[in-house]
Amino acid sequence: MATSKPPTQRQLRVGEEIRHALVRLFAEENFRDPVLRDISITVSEVRPGRDLKTAKVFVYPLGGRSADEVAAALNRAAPFLRGRLGRAVHLKFTPQLSFHADRSYDTASAVDALLTDDRVARDLPGKPDATEDGA
Repeated sequence: MATSKPPTQRQLRVGEEIRHALVRLFAEENFRDPVLRDISITVSEVRPGRDLKTAKVFVYPLGGRSADEVAAALNRAAPFLRGRLGRAVHLKFTPQLSFHADRSYDTASAVDALLTDDRVARDLPGKPDATEDGA
């Protein structure tokens, strides 16, 4: 099995710089696309490629819209966003952006729902079991 190498310090640093620039850009920009208009977008992570010429951007909408729909709209706007990003960050190459819906928030909600389920909560430490009589 092929295992991927962990990101380098440079990749992590560039990813964070791109993430911060995109957050500022999303806050300031008025998009023409109706899917992107009047919506708050969280950029949770940016994963630059090894050569820093590509970047996967993980996004999640806060306005209740479908994450897949927002990611598709951002991919349509990717050339425009790349141009604006090139002016905001000082890199030798501005990476090609590909936007993906971030599923980590959905996973966290599912885990939280499981942990609050009565059948699971009775097995967690610190919760007294209602069926025990203390003996």
